[in-house]
Formats: sequence, C-alpha cells, structure tokens
Amino acid sequence: GAIQNIRGIIGEINDIAAIIASAVEEQGASTQEIARNVQQAAEGAQEMNQNIESVNKAASETGAAAAEVLGSAKHVAEQFDSLKGGVESFLKEIRANA
Repeated sequence: GAIQNIRGIIGEINDIAAIIASAVEEQGASTQEIARNVQQAAEGAQEMNQNIESVNKAASETGAAAAEVLGSAKHVAEQFDSLKGGVESFLKEIRANA
C-alpha cells in the first residue's frame, strides 16, 4: 500500500513537472515574440529617424534654393530699374532734340 502511495505521488510529481515544463516553454515563446516585436519597433524607429533626416536635408536644400532665387530676383529687379532709367533718359533726350 505504501509503495502504491509513493507511485501515486511520483505520478503526480511527473504531471506537475510536465505542466511546469509546458508553462516554461510557453513563457519562452512569449519572450521570443516580445523580443521580435521590440526589434521591429527599433527598426521602425530607425527608419523614421532616417526619414526625418531626409526631410530636414530637403528642407535645408529648399531654403538654400529659395534664397538663391530671391537673390536672382533682386538682381533682375536692379537691372530692370537701371534699364528703365536708361530708357527714360534716352526718351527725354529724343524729346528734347525733337
């Protein structure tokens, strides 16, 4: 009878050990899934950072181009004013000699 009791207890211990092993295996799988998700989040953050850097670079280049266009527009306006003054002087001279 005592041996039967010991066999029963050993069987219960084996069942409990199997349940614990299964739970540990599930926990390991969950931990791997969490690690995979963290890795994906890190990769997404890296990609976002690269995109932000690209946008910053493009904005800087656009600002430089706008400044260059503004400078060119000012130069054209100055030349236009100079040409306008020359044409006005020329017309005054023609009218004075006419």
